[in-house]
Amino acid sequence: MSTVLVVGAGQSGFQAAASLRDRGFDGRVVLVGDEPGVPYQRPPLSKAYLAGTAGLEQLHLRGEDFFAEKDIELVDARVKSIDRAAHRIHLEDDQELAYDHLVVATGARNRALPVPGADLPGVLTLRTLGDADQLRASLSEARNVVVVGGGFIGLEFASHAGRPVTVVEAQDRLLNRVASPEISEYFAELHREAGHTVLLGQGVSALHGDSQVREVELSDGSRLPADLVVIAVGVVPETALAEAAGLDVANGVVVDEHLRTSDPRIFAIGDCANFPCVQAGAATRLESVQNAVDQARCVAAALTGTEEPYASLPWFWTDQSGAKLQIAGILADADRTVVAGDREAGKFSVLSFRDDVLIAVESVNRPADHIAARRLFTADPHPRYADLEASEFDLKAHMKAASTRG
Repeated sequence: MSTVLVVGAGQSGFQAAASLRDRGFDGRVVLVGDEPGVPYQRPPLSKAYLAGTAGLEQLHLRGEDFFAEKDIELVDARVKSIDRAAHRIHLEDDQELAYDHLVVATGARNRALPVPGADLPGVLTLRTLGDADQLRASLSEARNVVVVGGGFIGLEFASHAGRPVTVVEAQDRLLNRVASPEISEYFAELHREAGHTVLLGQGVSALHGDSQVREVELSDGSRLPADLVVIAVGVVPETALAEAAGLDVANGVVVDEHLRTSDPRIFAIGDCANFPCVQAGAATRLESVQNAVDQARCVAAALTGTEEPYASLPWFWTDQSGAKLQIAGILADADRTVVAGDREAGKFSVLSFRDDVLIAVESVNRPADHIAARRLFTADPHPRYADLEASEFDLKAHMKAASTRG
């Protein structure tokens, strides 16, 4: 009987195991994770769960009965090493598990803030359920809250903390890595209107305190009072296992278009995988639920006899201060943008182009635009600036016109 081991019980690992069963795989499926309990969703940790509007059961990807019914073995253990020659993994409790195929879905870990005082009590991060529980408890006692990092996690925390906070971002705009300048400016305004202080172009040089963090020292020498500091400066892929096993690693575990590593028996998926992204035209590592789920399904298909290159459209979303941002496509090297809709009313989309070809659409409270964009990006070729200009940059109207012409 063939055995597939999945290392990592996050979104991608869970989906790989579930999709194998959905596709009729009748061999042994073992899902190994280093957190107790059933696999859970991470996105609500910085949103509904943090705010207290979602409970633990709502985080679970499936209940315990699902894993019994699907005959998916859950192993709560940390993996110590991968023995590629013997096709085994070694666990820290001295167990060994054999595999015919291995799926590495080890995810990512929070990037550390390398400054003095970063280990003081009251300096926290948000990645796991345990982190979220600790943050919720700390928020009830904190008077001055500082968030270091203006990406999705830091801003989602600010939005759902239930009080004004100070956001410190080293770049000159929020969401610098993932959004257009137009979207960055809008969300900076939104957070300030919600009562948060947003400091841009400011790094953190030190954290000060004794038995508790008390101050955040900025790069200009000024200090902010703080008895709770949330570090949200990005993540780094968990590649130690893969690297120790001799797999190719470069900003993630390197995989080919079928998500295979340099060892044909081993795949890598999700936040830890560096794959050839069709939309970006380059090797890319993506941190999103969509990417985790779609890559898992791609590997399950390959392991059940239907191997195809991974080419799913990347898309992302975030909820902040009453605004839902949905992004379709990859923004890399955009050279022209157009704002469509009503920005003042908080319902608009930003269309980004490269060489006059549409490459990404960011929609704020315009779900119909997001759905239309995802459909447009499945077309070949992608819409051009002149085509969309003729439709006054109305994505739904463009789709209708294109359908009529077709």
